[in-house]
Amino acid sequence: MQKLNFPNYTFRFKNSENKVAIFDEIRKKFILLTPEEWVRQHVVHYLLNEKKYPKSYINVEKVLKINRLTKRYDVVVFNPDGSIFLLIECKAPQVTITQNTFDQIARYNMTLNANYMMVTNGLNHYFCHMDYEQEKYNFLRELPEFTISR
Repeated sequence: MQKLNFPNYTFRFKNSENKVAIFDEIRKKFILLTPEEWVRQHVVHYLLNEKKYPKSYINVEKVLKINRLTKRYDVVVFNPDGSIFLLIECKAPQVTITQNTFDQIARYNMTLNANYMMVTNGLNHYFCHMDYEQEKYNFLRELPEFTISR
C-alpha cells in the first residue's frame, strides 16, 4: 500500500486466500485491505494517537438512512451525550477530493448534524467546522482536540 500523509503507525495484517486483511481497532476484527480501508485505518490511528480521542466514542462504517436510501458513513466520533462531534469521509488515495465529495458528506451531515467534518484521501485532508446559523462550513487547519465539556 502507498505511503499516506499521516504519521507512521503499526498495523496488524493477516493473509487469507491470497487476500490481505488489516485489523480494525474499533470493530475488533480483520477487514479486507482496500485502498479506502488503508486510509480509514490511518484516520482511526490518527484520531486515537494524535488527537487522543477516546476509542469508545469512535464508530466505523455504520449504516445511515437518508431519504429512504441506505448509505454508510466511514468514521464518526460521538460526544459524551451521544450527539456527533465529528463525521469523516474517507476516499482511496487515487480519488481526487472534489466538490462532489463535500456534497456527499454534507448530505450525510444533514441527518447526523456533526460539529466538525473531515474529508481525506490519505494524501489531502480537509477539516471544517459547521456553522449551522449561517448554513455553511468553515475550513480549519487542523481538527480540534477532543474535550469533554463539563
